[in-house]
Amino acid sequence: MADRRIVRHRAPAGAGHASALARRPHVVVVGGGIAGLAAATGLAERGVAVEVLEREPWLGGRVASWTERLPCGTPVSMSRGFHAFFRQYYNLRALLRRTDPGLDRLIEIADYPLQDAHGRIDTFRELPRTPPWNALAFALRSPTFRVRDLIRLNARAAAPLAAVSVPGTYELLDHVDAETFLRRINFPPAARHLAFDVFSRSFFAPPDRLSAAELATMFHLYFLGSAEGLIFDAPEDDFQSSLWGPLADYLTGLGATVRTNNRVLGLERTAQGYVVHHDEGGSEVDAVVLATDVGGLRDIVNASPDLDDLRWRAEVDALRTAPPFLVWRCWFDRPVATHRPAFLATGGLDPLDNISVLERYERGAARWTREHGGSVVELHAYAASADADVDELCARLLRRLHETYPETVGANLIGDSVQWRADCPLFGVGAFSSRPRVRTPFPGLVLAGDGIRIDLPVALMERAASTGLHAANCLLAGWRLAGHELHSVPTKGRSAVLRALAGVGKGGVP
Repeated sequence: MADRRIVRHRAPAGAGHASALARRPHVVVVGGGIAGLAAATGLAERGVAVEVLEREPWLGGRVASWTERLPCGTPVSMSRGFHAFFRQYYNLRALLRRTDPGLDRLIEIADYPLQDAHGRIDTFRELPRTPPWNALAFALRSPTFRVRDLIRLNARAAAPLAAVSVPGTYELLDHVDAETFLRRINFPPAARHLAFDVFSRSFFAPPDRLSAAELATMFHLYFLGSAEGLIFDAPEDDFQSSLWGPLADYLTGLGATVRTNNRVLGLERTAQGYVVHHDEGGSEVDAVVLATDVGGLRDIVNASPDLDDLRWRAEVDALRTAPPFLVWRCWFDRPVATHRPAFLATGGLDPLDNISVLERYERGAARWTREHGGSVVELHAYAASADADVDELCARLLRRLHETYPETVGANLIGDSVQWRADCPLFGVGAFSSRPRVRTPFPGLVLAGDGIRIDLPVALMERAASTGLHAANCLLAGWRLAGHELHSVPTKGRSAVLRALAGVGKGGVP
């Protein structure tokens, strides 16, 4: 927490442990991803009886890992791709500190270069961290941005980028797509494709389908609103070993029960709370946290006629998933050049969005590389066409890899694994006002996840962790138990002049 202007969101006051109550509350948390694990941790630490039900064989949700085997029989780790643990992910990092107080199982990724189709590279290395000097320095040293471009910017149109507040920015910009917004700013096309498009596609959506408000909030979180810089870490080994295995052990040590391979089929309201129907039977509980992906949430709500608030059901039904994405992990018999970064983002190299070299940061991949003399390389294609041919997409990715890292041209593929998924939330134009919140119309039922609305400047994994802890707080407050303090980057732009120019208001936790 290097930013002196970090915002503390006070927790509800109350007793420190459920032993102070006449009866210990019992909660089922549906979903063992970041949001569900955050909620379960927040509840179990206050002595609530917690049962985590996860439909997959592993924990972590979209940040899970598991074991596969190469054609030669060698066991290797697989996941849904590289994830950046930014320093301003305060609530996620606080969750991880439960089992790793010094965050020693995370390692710093020293740089985050961006490369375009012409080979031009932008870098975040050694930028000043204090806004707005970080943005100014980045622009002035960028090969795709010139001083004359700075002069041509439409300052009034660009003001919301430096004056974000939640929900004010959404009220101002959610009806506009990110592509249109950037054109209004008169942002130079080359710089726009390299900088903003990379961020947009990290939300698994092309700029013409992403809300401009989401783009502005993202820019605030990662750049102009935070003095943490664009420095991030990655787990030193696979997600299960580094993150979720230790956290599961921590939860069971608090008395929680964690069940994988257990799908929830629906909810039934009772006078005391809920019956949660799942593959292993039914659990009678006082409260429920639904911390699933969009499809899982819709399925559970549709199978639960007792959740009979029509407006709320319409909000859940209106949630959409982003276009599909592909992660292709390749085990090559030759190493990439030693100067290649751990993570390279690309712009204008369709369909390639980034390249990860896993042995630069992941212990298991480094061990495989030492034993076989090759490299473990991961290629991402975000926001792909729903009817794309996966084999053809992989072939195009391989051609882009050869263009970008020519030393891979003669490398042979020892083994590979493809993940083709379409289950990330879409933050589309005009969707913010109808996005379901953490609180629901039903006592004892709360939502969590990165697709759930919380009026804080958070995104992706940090939104999942924040909504999970906020969901726990909502339930704890109902039992007069103490909650957990949340943190965020500043909830409004740092410049009063730009805030006035942009015309945005204040925000806070709902």
